[in-house]
Amino acid sequence: MIDVAAGLALSGKKVYVYAMAPFITLRCIEQTKCALALMALPVTIISVGSGLGYADAGPTHYSTEDIACMRAIVGLELLSPSDELSTRSIAKKTIEEPRLRVIRLERHALPSIYATEDAIGESGYNELEPGKGICVLSYGHLLHRVLKARKEFKGKRFAVVDLYRVKPIDMSLIELLSRYRGIVTVEEQCLSGGFGSAVLELLSDYKLQIPVIRLGLPERYYFENGGREYLLDRFGLSEVDICKAVDQLNTS
Repeated sequence: MIDVAAGLALSGKKVYVYAMAPFITLRCIEQTKCALALMALPVTIISVGSGLGYADAGPTHYSTEDIACMRAIVGLELLSPSDELSTRSIAKKTIEEPRLRVIRLERHALPSIYATEDAIGESGYNELEPGKGICVLSYGHLLHRVLKARKEFKGKRFAVVDLYRVKPIDMSLIELLSRYRGIVTVEEQCLSGGFGSAVLELLSDYKLQIPVIRLGLPERYYFENGGREYLLDRFGLSEVDICKAVDQLNTS
C-alpha cells in the first residue's frame, strides 16, 4: 500500500493511506522511510486506533510506541487531533498543504473540545485552560482525562495544553511554557522517545530549565483484559495520577 501510494504521489495525486495504527506505522516503517520520506512525497498516513484503542485485542494490536518510531522519520509531520472539529481542520490542511504526515485517529468519536474548525490555529498546540504554576500537556484520548481531572479535583487549577502536533513542535511553545514552574506530560505511550521526550528535547534545545514529570505507560506489553479505561487506570494514567503529579511539582 505504501509503495503504491509513492507511485501515485509521484504521478501528481493527493494520496491517503489508511489502516489500523500498529500496522500502518510499524509493519511498513521501512517503506515509509524509503518510499515516502526519502523523496519527501506528500502522502497522508491515517492511523486509526492509537494507543490502547484496540483493547482487548492485546499487544499485537496496541500502538504504544508509534510516536517514538514515527518521530524518527525525517521530514514527517505527526498529529493527534482530540475531537471532531480539530480532525476536520487537519483534514482540510492535508488537501490545501500536502506533505508527508501521520494523523493518529481514535476508533470512536471523542467529546467536543473546540468550538470551530479554525480554533486550533497553525502553531500545533492550544492552551485550552489557563492556570498558575503547573502546565499539563497531552493530546487525543488522554487530553479528555486531563480536562476531567482539572474539573473534578478542586483546587487543581493547572493549565492544560493540547499539543496535537508533536512533530515538528513550534518553537513558540517555549514562550508559553516559560510562564510555568513545572510541567506534566501525559501520553498513552511507553515513555522511551515518545510525547514527553519530545517536550524534554524542546526544553533542552532552548535551555529552559523547568522540572518535568512524564506520565505514560510502563515499558512492557499488555496482555490484561478489561477495556481501555481499566488499563489506563491500572497503569498510572488515571485522573488521580494526573493530579498527584501536579501536587508533586507544586510541593517540590
